[in-house]
Amino acid sequence: MYFDVFHSPIGKLTIVCNNQGLTNIFFGENTKDYIKKGDHHFLLETKKQLDLYFGKNLKEFNIPLVIQGTPFQKLVWNSLKKIPYGQKMTYGELAKLIGNPKAVRAVGGANNRNPIPIIIPCHRVIGKDGSLVGYAGGLEIKKYLLTLEENN
Repeated sequence: MYFDVFHSPIGKLTIVCNNQGLTNIFFGENTKDYIKKGDHHFLLETKKQLDLYFGKNLKEFNIPLVIQGTPFQKLVWNSLKKIPYGQKMTYGELAKLIGNPKAVRAVGGANNRNPIPIIIPCHRVIGKDGSLVGYAGGLEIKKYLLTLEENN
């Protein structure tokens, strides 16, 4: 596992990859368990694409992802990637999208465990009343990301 710390407009992001692709993005600096800090090509490409995204010059990421989770979590995370840039969806709508409209709470739990925020855009999921609810990076960061996308 390789890591690097990316300095973004929302603070430090720790990016982690292996030789197959990107495995995690953590808010803040979380580097204790990783083998090597460095210039792995997946790290470099992720930083490049994050720079473009925060500069409002990228709407869709193109980075190989290595996602570890349950089959349900993977279904939710892959469905999150279908929410278009600048759009929002409620937890209920996401549950319907995956074919399980009663799984709203389970969808929220999977969203909460998203290992690659921003690139797997869980920030685009909102409460049924339109409120911003739950985000690993905090609601201010969620609001920032949604505003960034809405104004582009």
